[in-house]
Amino acid sequence: MADNKHKTNNASCSVLNWDQVSRLHATLSEVVPIHGRGNFPTLKVTLKDIVQTVRSRLEEAKVQVRDVRLNGSAAGQVLVKDNGLGCKDLDLVFQVTLSSEAEFQLVRDVVLQSLLNFLPEGVSKLKISPMTLKEAYIQKLVKVYTEADRWSLISLSNNHGRNVELKFVDRIRRQFEFSVDSFQIILDSLLLYYSCSENQMSEHFHPTVIGESVYGNFEAAFDHLQNRRIATKNPEEIRGGGLLKYSNLLVRNFKPMDRKEIKSLERYMCSRFFIDFPDILEQQWKLEQYLQNHFAKGDRSKYDYLITLRRVVNESTVCLMGHERRQTLNLISIMALRVLVEQNIIPNATNVTCYYQPAPYVSDANFSSYYIPDTCGQSYPTWLPCN
Repeated sequence: MADNKHKTNNASCSVLNWDQVSRLHATLSEVVPIHGRGNFPTLKVTLKDIVQTVRSRLEEAKVQVRDVRLNGSAAGQVLVKDNGLGCKDLDLVFQVTLSSEAEFQLVRDVVLQSLLNFLPEGVSKLKISPMTLKEAYIQKLVKVYTEADRWSLISLSNNHGRNVELKFVDRIRRQFEFSVDSFQIILDSLLLYYSCSENQMSEHFHPTVIGESVYGNFEAAFDHLQNRRIATKNPEEIRGGGLLKYSNLLVRNFKPMDRKEIKSLERYMCSRFFIDFPDILEQQWKLEQYLQNHFAKGDRSKYDYLITLRRVVNESTVCLMGHERRQTLNLISIMALRVLVEQNIIPNATNVTCYYQPAPYVSDANFSSYYIPDTCGQSYPTWLPCN
């Protein structure tokens, strides 16, 4: 870090400066609502409280926690304010031992029981079972148990998309897509300070906090984040190839580090994406999930994102048959058109192809100027391009 005098001997790590520690403290102390379904009340939690509660309960249950980390875009926002990535989900990583299926179940039960601590006063907790808490407050549950990967994810629901995601990791092959989302901040020293000290932190009196880039080189990754550069390693190892995230970075005005190499990387990204999601329905599901998780409902950049994704797929896909490629491009075009309809956007005419229908139909009062065909059907020859 250019302005940080404190270094570590490990190239993947660096000590946070006071401004970064201050932002980290603010992030951990911010009240985040966990919204309940139906009549269940909203839980008001801070990250430091949920971490300390879950960690202490895990240790009571004899589950060893090696450390706890703030991960991904939240960590990036702490390191570089207004970095262009935004910060939606709040990702926390607990490094634990998961040697059996029973320990996965134990971790899940501990998290659910921990939620009872945050119910408002006056709410009776006696008849609330773990299954009830799961249905009320859990947005997503994921478990991966293979030789190479052993981890689970519990996502606590937030109606504004700012989910608190608790990830319990024994081992994982890859934890990042691009260098700018490779940061993790180890929270243990700060959590210990909260528990043991009543003194307010200051520039001259605060715990030493370590940041790590799992990309491998902290200084390089930090420079990429500061200067909005796109770099990765072995994109063929990423599920989905990093294609969707790459297109998102382009829309956010991030630029490739190496313009010559990026065309080769784009081909790898597209190839891996279509290996992992070969069916058009799988592609549609994955893309809809990505839009839901990374864009607000009225976000005007959603259309630009889809157009950028379509361009990358069109220019860099080499692994598909012609009809498969056209089918995917058609899917993305239709989704972009639906965004125009939903948001009532008039697009830049240079970026779209408009279609018209012959005159007899135009006089019909029920005629819609927007045409949204069925992705699985055939194209209709009565629709002609304006140009």
